Amino acid sequence: QVQLVESGGGLVQPGDSLRLSCTASGHTYSAYTAGWFRQTPGKEREFVAAISRSLGITRYADSVKGRFTISRDNAKNTVYLQMNSLKPEDTAVYYCAAARALISMLRRDYDYWGQGTQVTVSS
Repeated sequence: QVQLVESGGGLVQPGDSLRLSCTASGHTYSAYTAGWFRQTPGKEREFVAAISRSLGITRYADSVKGRFTISRDNAKNTVYLQMNSLKPEDTAVYYCAAARALISMLRRDYDYWGQGTQVTVSS
């Protein structure tokens, strides 16, 4: 069992940056592919970014490519999502997740989820 806890959310203005963190306990996060998803009220949870458990393979949603960067610090059992040039449409609850798959953009492949952290981009 893996417990995931997100942090770093908040209220920022358009164009600002924010870094989300996801720290795992109960198991080594490096043994899993790590993903970030986001959800707004009334919409499905959507894929944002993922990083494989080995080789550092990454995947991004088209909407965040070039602005967001996912990375992991295995020594800290933590995965990060650096978000730059934030837009109002990035406003959502952001969830981190862990998957046994090598790399995946599909929600169904993720076995463990955090509780989410709110990101609000507004002027």
